[in-house]
Amino acid sequence: MIKASDVKELRERTGAGMLDCKKALEATDGNMENAIDWLREKGISKAAKKESRIAAEGLTEAQVEGNVAVLLEVNCETDFVAQNEDFKALVSSLIKTLLHNNVTTMEEANQLTIDGGSETVEETIVNFVAKIGEKISFRRFERIEKNDNQVFGIYSHMGGKITAVVVLDNTTEEVARDVAMHVAAMNPTAVRRDEVPADLVERESHVIKEQVMAEGKPADIAEKMVVGRLNKFYKEVCLEEQAFIKDSNTNVLDYVKSNGGTIASMVRYAVGEGIEKKQENFADEVMSQIQGA
Repeated sequence: MIKASDVKELRERTGAGMLDCKKALEATDGNMENAIDWLREKGISKAAKKESRIAAEGLTEAQVEGNVAVLLEVNCETDFVAQNEDFKALVSSLIKTLLHNNVTTMEEANQLTIDGGSETVEETIVNFVAKIGEKISFRRFERIEKNDNQVFGIYSHMGGKITAVVVLDNTTEEVARDVAMHVAAMNPTAVRRDEVPADLVERESHVIKEQVMAEGKPADIAEKMVVGRLNKFYKEVCLEEQAFIKDSNTNVLDYVKSNGGTIASMVRYAVGEGIEKKQENFADEVMSQIQGA
């Protein structure tokens, strides 16, 4: 019987995940030192040492199978690895696995068995870290479903640095791809006004009110200015109200309407968004690698 306290100790000593620590102890009949060696042999301890490093490069990718699309982001430390064919194959295998399994959380996704193999997603990534020598992070995914009257639009920009997926009703895949291209380029916050997060609207309203008050306008005029500037804000962040990237004389909503459709949903991933990247001098980085060799 493996004790929870032993799993905790092994995790603290190696930095490996709880599940891997439990497996190591089970494989070594609870012997702590042998379990550490087991993790090292599997490359898991080595992978754990890289967890503190920043992985803000990588790829986003989307694939469709029938009425299901999957969009995901996998990160690595350098763009060099992001362009590696083995890394691209890893991303592709993760997408296929997610397409064939209806899961919604990262916890569920990490325990799936990679298509055609015996390893879980989590194990596959750990082994890939040991092979490639960089921190690899399966950061997030979105499983998107549509009905038979809807179409997917997918657009990937800059070799997978940005990928957008949209779902449109009652129109063509060509129109949907145009809208996905627009989403990738213009990064709207929401499809329509009622989907803009309330805290974002509140913050913008506060800023506008402060600006108007600083201008010393009469109260009645100030109120109209707030409304006017908030409308301008919505036109900047709402997909439907943004000027269409391929024809600035119309907005996205009217473009889709003119082709018989409506916008159901959108998802956009950009590699590394929200991750604080470590800034290093290149010469210092090379020197640190030489010293660590």
